[in-house]
Amino acid sequence: MRYSNYFIPTQKEIPADAEIISHQLMIRAGMIRKLTSGIYTYLPLGLRSIRKVENIIREEMNRAGAIEVLMPAVQPAELWQESGRWEYYGRELLRFKDRHDREACFGPTHEEVITDLVRKEIHSYKQLPINLYQIQTKFRDEIRPRFGIMRGREFIMKDAYSFDVDEAGAGRSYEAMYEAYERIFQRCGLKFRAVEADSGTIGGSYSHEFMVLAESGEDQIVNCIKCDYAANLERAEVKEADDVSPVDANAFETLDRVETPNQRTIDEVTEFLKISPEQLVKTLVYVVDEAPVAVLLRGDHELNEAKLKNALGAQSVEMASAGRVEEVTGAPTGFAGPVGLKIKIVADNALKSMQNFVTGGNEKDLHLKNVNLKRDFNAVLFGDLRTIVPGDVCPRCGGEIAFGRGIEVGHVFKLGVKYSEAMKAVFLNEQGKEAPMIMGCYGIGVGRSVAAAIEQNHDSDGIVFPIPVAPFEVTLLPLQMHNEAVVAAASKIYEDLMNMGIDALLDDRDERAGVKFKDADLLGIPVRITLGSRGLKNGEVEVKLRSESESAMLPVDNAAMAIETMVKGLYDSLK
Repeated sequence: MRYSNYFIPTQKEIPADAEIISHQLMIRAGMIRKLTSGIYTYLPLGLRSIRKVENIIREEMNRAGAIEVLMPAVQPAELWQESGRWEYYGRELLRFKDRHDREACFGPTHEEVITDLVRKEIHSYKQLPINLYQIQTKFRDEIRPRFGIMRGREFIMKDAYSFDVDEAGAGRSYEAMYEAYERIFQRCGLKFRAVEADSGTIGGSYSHEFMVLAESGEDQIVNCIKCDYAANLERAEVKEADDVSPVDANAFETLDRVETPNQRTIDEVTEFLKISPEQLVKTLVYVVDEAPVAVLLRGDHELNEAKLKNALGAQSVEMASAGRVEEVTGAPTGFAGPVGLKIKIVADNALKSMQNFVTGGNEKDLHLKNVNLKRDFNAVLFGDLRTIVPGDVCPRCGGEIAFGRGIEVGHVFKLGVKYSEAMKAVFLNEQGKEAPMIMGCYGIGVGRSVAAAIEQNHDSDGIVFPIPVAPFEVTLLPLQMHNEAVVAAASKIYEDLMNMGIDALLDDRDERAGVKFKDADLLGIPVRITLGSRGLKNGEVEVKLRSESESAMLPVDNAAMAIETMVKGLYDSLK
């Protein structure tokens, strides 16, 4: 491609509304342009990178036995009502009505559509297993879209859905997709890690997120230094202490009422009573599927809402309003406690070994000292409800854990029969009996993968693309466009590279050398060939890798062959 015939509207200034480096660089490099909040136009360079990721995905999905389809973006409400997600999914689901007043949505995901398709076409165990995938535009009406295409409202996604006759088959399908994802992200040149994750609004019993490791990542991830355990912060399990002593009822002290005027927060109460946060139990009132529930945690711990939701098997959990808290406890926020409460009480595992602790007294300006489980109140459920913190140990081996940050680019789920039972996607098994299909689903954010590659690979001058996802593999910079020898040499190398199947960009603009160098660094194309009159007098051209600071001189006569070898080496280094 010749630069003069292409559309690459670069810009020098950092966009004011671009918070993270990938957003800044994709705009400056002329890869994307904002249309409205969370919605972007993909310009030619951005689209080339996206298509390269799509090609890698297609090759690996096909290799794993999946079959490509393309489903409608607009989905009828009836399917979502049938699965039970029409109301549950929330306001991220873009709902509308057509001219006949029929409700529909712009699909954020396609579990309902694919289940409807398969239940109409698959009837026998002999037709299973099957895995269908698509690469398509989705829409989720994020309340606060940000970070460019990293968290946009409209985005390109690969989603796949497997259907099996039993759990063993579903496990094999899951493993095949897990391995395919490892190959995909490795081929994209990304440093990544698969971590255990919560299934969220998709549902299902088990899932992994594929995280590109980057300090700018939105998500915090936890991994064990000793074993291979890794999870995102929502999912990371807290290991119960092995040396928990049984609670000694004989050591219970007398329940004591203590006036605590205007002392509401953990810091205020512990300072006022001269105790540590570990000696206090906080009572959080949540609305769980429309019913109030009291959640108890140690004062220095934080509730993990995903864990609470899973522990209670709930559809929705949200913090109760101040008015609702006062309604169920009889006291304003900051004074809630478990003693005398008439609502369901659940507690974190850490409370099992606590004695003589402090809680709110369910009266304004009142706390209780020497509160004890069983004697003063009962919890209907104990569980791992808190967020893991530094100092906790690995839940698998007890080893040291480390915290890092990552960008989610892929997610694989075991769905089980969540959708097939609700939507009656059944088949006849070998005994001639109906059984629900066992499902899995598997997503990759295509544009998000490109943005993540930039977050992981950049410097002060611009993007440093891994070669598999770079819009071009090689860029040629003839420095004197008025010099016939320079132009002829550049054109010859360019034609040779194109004939070799190498993706090259010839910067044939009549611009100063400094402008061409600046733009080449900004665009992040992996290999740069510079041709100037001085070098050509010696029969040489300069070659430089974008990822390295040093350059080298090559004989002009075999430059194309040397570049071909260099490009091949960059791909081989990722295997």
